[in-house]
Amino acid sequence: MQANPFIRAGALAVLCLSAVSFGAADKPAKLDGFARCLADKKAVMYGAFFCVHCREQKELFGDSAQSLPYVECVEKGTRKITEQCKALGIRKTPTWIFERSGDRVDGKVLSLQELSQKSGCRLP
Repeated sequence: MQANPFIRAGALAVLCLSAVSFGAADKPAKLDGFARCLADKKAVMYGAFFCVHCREQKELFGDSAQSLPYVECVEKGTRKITEQCKALGIRKTPTWIFERSGDRVDGKVLSLQELSQKSGCRLP
């Protein structure tokens, strides 16, 4: 008894896609190292889940956005500012605070080059 060629082709496609998916998950994203360096240098982005500019800032990092040193300034399920962000006087988002240099940039999307200059982290 011979297997239906469509079933065989489908099974092969599933195996190929699985291999590609597993391989991609193991691969670091392009800016992971840069994002980790920002964290190491104590550069932190403060934002809000509803902030369009925060989303734009994260999009510059692509898949590496998950490695960004990010603090959510809005309590989950509300629009209330967290105590941490109140204490830091954050009124606009995104706000970047560069602890080592004392620099702070409020309410502006920074380019990767600007982040590199302010933090001392090298771009790949």
